[in-house]
Amino acid sequence: MIHYHGGPITPETCALRAWSGRHAFVSFAHPAQIELAASVCQSFALDNGAFSMWRAGKPTDWPAFYRWSERWLRAPSCDFAIIPDVIGGSEDANDALIAEWPHGFAGVPVWHLNESAQRLVRLADTWPRIALGSAEDFDVSTPRAALERLADVLPLIADATGAVLTKLHGLRMLRSEVVTRVPLASADSTNIARNIGIDSAWKGSYSPSTKEARADVLVGRIEQHQAPRDLSVLIAEYGRAEPSRQEVLFA
Repeated sequence: MIHYHGGPITPETCALRAWSGRHAFVSFAHPAQIELAASVCQSFALDNGAFSMWRAGKPTDWPAFYRWSERWLRAPSCDFAIIPDVIGGSEDANDALIAEWPHGFAGVPVWHLNESAQRLVRLADTWPRIALGSAEDFDVSTPRAALERLADVLPLIADATGAVLTKLHGLRMLRSEVVTRVPLASADSTNIARNIGIDSAWKGSYSPSTKEARADVLVGRIEQHQAPRDLSVLIAEYGRAEPSRQEVLFA
């Protein structure tokens, strides 16, 4: 799987250390380091910034995002952009934003974990990659409920062997508890950006002496975890003792 490290990572020397030859996730809400990402990464992806703007109480400007993403999607190392979504919005509101998206399959639609399984199936049948997004009752910061929900619904978009039939991107899902159980093609987090500057978290004789060295440590810890190839691990731990949703839906 691809591990996308979210920015902004400051100071910029730390972003250079974390991103060089790796993968970056650059948000429209914090776009200042996009040139750096395009210059040094194996690849990078574009986040619509909806979560950051929602949390900060700022309005969205999707036409501006469309223009920004159009420019950067042309870069050879740009993988995809997350299609705008409404945090806490209805399925109809999110479907309307997908219909408005102007850049085709260069975009990735978001399915939020509190949305219907029918919408998940519809998106997976249409798009080559979908993003899994947290919801209030299924926040990956406390992953058990999110993993139980995924164990319920992902069989609907998998074959009989448990292989998911579309690529999955996990938004804010680089936690080891999630990565090691869900067959993600890619995921992102801002773990490095949030933690390299917390001096109190780095103690002891062998603590890295610089923030750049801290970035190296965190990258190594995050990227040592890889996703399984199918749903077997997730179902073994979180599946229910009843017929699979795939059997019910496609009987």
